[in-house]
Amino acid sequence: MDNKMKKRLIRIIISFLIVIISFFIEFNNNLYNNILFFIAYIIIGYDIVLKAIRNISRGHVFDENFLMTIATIGAILIGELPEGVAVMLFYQVGELFQSYAVDRSRKSVASLMDIRPDYANVYRNKEISKVDPDDVSVGEIILVKPGEKIPLDGTVIEGESMINTLALTGESIPKHVTKGENVLSGCINNDGTLKIRVDKEFEESTVSKILDLVENASSRKSRSENFISKFAKYYTPIVVIIAVVLAIVPPFIIDGALFKDWVYRALSFLVVSCPCALVISIPLSFFGGIGAASRIGVLVKGSNYLEALANTEIIVCDKTGTLTEGVFKVQKVDAIDYPDEDLLKYAAYCECFSNHPIAISLREAYNKNIDESLVTKTKEISGKGVLSIVDKRKVLVGNKKLMDKYKIDFKESSEVGTVIYVAIDKKFVGSIVIADKIKDDSYKAVKLFKKNNVERIIMLTGDLENISKDVANKLNLDEYYAELLPQDKVSLVEKFIRQKSSNGKLVFIGDGINDAPVLALADIGIAMGGLGSDAAIEASDVVIMTDEVSKLASCIEISKKTMRIVKENIIFAISVKILVLILSALGIASMWAAVFADVGVSVLAILNALRILVVKK
Repeated sequence: MDNKMKKRLIRIIISFLIVIISFFIEFNNNLYNNILFFIAYIIIGYDIVLKAIRNISRGHVFDENFLMTIATIGAILIGELPEGVAVMLFYQVGELFQSYAVDRSRKSVASLMDIRPDYANVYRNKEISKVDPDDVSVGEIILVKPGEKIPLDGTVIEGESMINTLALTGESIPKHVTKGENVLSGCINNDGTLKIRVDKEFEESTVSKILDLVENASSRKSRSENFISKFAKYYTPIVVIIAVVLAIVPPFIIDGALFKDWVYRALSFLVVSCPCALVISIPLSFFGGIGAASRIGVLVKGSNYLEALANTEIIVCDKTGTLTEGVFKVQKVDAIDYPDEDLLKYAAYCECFSNHPIAISLREAYNKNIDESLVTKTKEISGKGVLSIVDKRKVLVGNKKLMDKYKIDFKESSEVGTVIYVAIDKKFVGSIVIADKIKDDSYKAVKLFKKNNVERIIMLTGDLENISKDVANKLNLDEYYAELLPQDKVSLVEKFIRQKSSNGKLVFIGDGINDAPVLALADIGIAMGGLGSDAAIEASDVVIMTDEVSKLASCIEISKKTMRIVKENIIFAISVKILVLILSALGIASMWAAVFADVGVSVLAILNALRILVVKK
């Protein structure tokens, strides 16, 4: 609880004690009771009265401060001093609840805001200087000690450590990094000391972009928030006019009507008319929803996107890096008259000088030191493969075109993926299947999407037909389109947008630069933030900081829960207010009922809005 909230709580307690004393201790002179009530009113209500006066001087007349000031001072003037004090006291209790709720919601996002680094240790003139991260240039070397935040994105050039990525990804398990690996700003270095070469300036770094997303999220309002803003703008002046008419007209047209009674009814009407419950709880619900999403590693750039996610009808996914790991790995070794390990060894040696992704995957699968002196000759055959002399043996590694070129009698593989054939001394010795592995999380994601009533799950990819078909079948996708160019993806997404219902939303999930146009075109563009490109993250509306598609399903659940709470609060608040407004106008509801309809409904709506923060990780 901050100092402002503590001061408000102290004022509430003091005023409440004074009111209790005034009620239960009868002085010989009633004046003393009234003086105590007046002191209690000054303590609890002076700031509301001052705000009302200040706002009126600025031209902002019709707000909750004005309504509370007029209603309570009016009650005092017609001799209802206890009720005037009680109204202000309970209103301040409601404000305390609101402050607590907003504070708690902000704390759910505060862990993200806490990732901003205070300084960077930079090597300059053979010394370490502590400087502002904004002053560090690309290519400079920084030192990150145990317990410090990594201030800028870069590559580890010395040292190894476990780094805490919780604030960025929502994952509590530390990640091990060593020389040559990329690290993101905002992570915390747990144990080892790291020397890092800076790859991006601070304003282009991950931490800077995340902070910008969070800070600007509230500027993009949902339709529900815009409705409430317009509603309050017209509603408040109308009820003030009705209250004035209610106070003045009936005494002149109804026989025996007392001016004091109708003023009392009008004041009760004013108290209950305050739209605090809606104005506070609706934005709070969306802010809480954005906070809840951030806790699981999903950054939503505005409450309008959070609202739209609840109506997700079609999900379109990229394949490589989104549904699959985006890294080629050896999936199967099928050797003939050779141990699998020897086949892998000759293939790795043959490709030892290449930087092609397939060559890298072969060397990683072999996972042993390669004695390059054993490779005496290497020749690349464009579009076909490699010929090398390895340990005085002629080794061919490549596709079936290579086998055909050298007239090797080989057995063609029916496996799905990129098939590498190997021949040693003109004899076919087996094949190796290299493929991009489907993420374990993708299976979970598809099941959760269907559970959340997503009607169509579609995969778009530039990969080969047989590989794409295999991935789509394994994941049980509704549709897939293979061998696409970037412009083909745009055309297909435009077609899908025309096919969806009027309220339904199309979501596109991608991670590459070529996905940026489609991310911008979709109703909601979602970028995979961990491996995703800067262009994709900039063009997107939602960023998944881990590369787990299932986080989107969790975000859809948060969105639906947020919208349920928003609708509950709108229906509850408006229903109770209309009922008590009618009862106040008829003189059936007292100002105490008006207090409940205003403060009570606000508190209940705020407490209901806080439920959104209870989210399973």
